[in-house]
Amino acid sequence: MTWHHFIYFALPAVLLWAFGAWSAWRSKSRLATVSTIAGLFVFFAFILSMWVSLERPPLRTMGETRLWYSFFLPLAGIIVYSRWRYKWILTFSTILALVFICVNLFKPEIHSKTLMPALQSPWFAPHVIVYMFAYALLGAATVMALYLLFFKKSAVSKEEFLITDNLVYAGLAFMTFGMLFGALWAKEAWGHYWSWDPKETWAAITWFAYLGYIHYRQQPRHNRYLALITLLVAFVLLQMCWWGINYLPSAQGASVHTYSN
Repeated sequence: MTWHHFIYFALPAVLLWAFGAWSAWRSKSRLATVSTIAGLFVFFAFILSMWVSLERPPLRTMGETRLWYSFFLPLAGIIVYSRWRYKWILTFSTILALVFICVNLFKPEIHSKTLMPALQSPWFAPHVIVYMFAYALLGAATVMALYLLFFKKSAVSKEEFLITDNLVYAGLAFMTFGMLFGALWAKEAWGHYWSWDPKETWAAITWFAYLGYIHYRQQPRHNRYLALITLLVAFVLLQMCWWGINYLPSAQGASVHTYSN
């Protein structure tokens, strides 16, 4: 299996996700669920094939992490849809997954079977995979925040805010596990749990931003719209932590977390 086979898995997966999104709008929940899950199986088949072909988890380059994000977005979407029946969530997850898939199609990464010694730790794979799922959940929470801020015509209901909160709770929980796995990985690879590397610094900033949102929401007299704006700011910080750090001068040649082919 090579990168050139990606289109043969990505295309049917996206079509299945799109059919699932259409089924959701038509209130055919069973069909939406089956179609979305089928697409996930097809897409994950390529990830597993790349795993076998590369003889390592496909987690090293930005292209490889985009694979996981493209997978976890529809997974998070179907979880939210199954729980709360928001019809638009599958459309969102499909469109955003398609964006990342197109980036990988038009800008293919050069994959290598080799891994630097630091990336050969057993903690590396769970660290990245858990983080990608956290990012997908927090991405869904961000879309909810945008919807409530700019598209909701009537007053924001308690139930709608509760959905947003639950996504943040779950996303922050997985992010916390990801940081713990990363600390164990760092201890094994570099001899210390935390070194305030630029990537680690922005990870801490992002984690505190989402924690701040949760604490602010617990205040009896909090402003709901200010809370939603806080959530959007936290997502911007998350993007900085994920890929923006690669363009900072402080990370060039200094951060062990910057991605390269």
